[in-house]
Amino acid sequence: MKEEEEIIVEPQEDDSKKALEETIKKIKETASEEDPRPSQQVNLRTILGGDILTAEMVRSQIWLFVLIVAFTIVYVAFRYQCQQDMQAIDKLETELKDAKNKALAASSTLTEKCRESHVLEILKQNKDSLLHIADQPPYIIQIPE
Repeated sequence: MKEEEEIIVEPQEDDSKKALEETIKKIKETASEEDPRPSQQVNLRTILGGDILTAEMVRSQIWLFVLIVAFTIVYVAFRYQCQQDMQAIDKLETELKDAKNKALAASSTLTEKCRESHVLEILKQNKDSLLHIADQPPYIIQIPE
């Protein structure tokens, strides 16, 4: 690799020749084999275009992004399952209330039909029985020991 190249310049003027040599010297000083990488600017165009995914920062943090995506999927799945469970609980609570109301109605009907006055009325209407309300109080029989 040549470090310095000779420049052939025809003698025109001494000032222009010196200015040309100084310019070439400055160019050689500033030029290097390893140019710094241009910094990428983050703007909307690089994000929407997908250019940001090739950036060094994103490549070094890929496992963090994978972890975030995994947690998001798990969160959505658990939330969906929780909503399904809550709907099932609401449905079962409604069924329980309906069953309690039916049991209460059946108990009330049975209690009404089993009352002594109601039973006696039914017996009087059918005239099937010799049962009637006692006119005298019950007599207590005492047995000596």
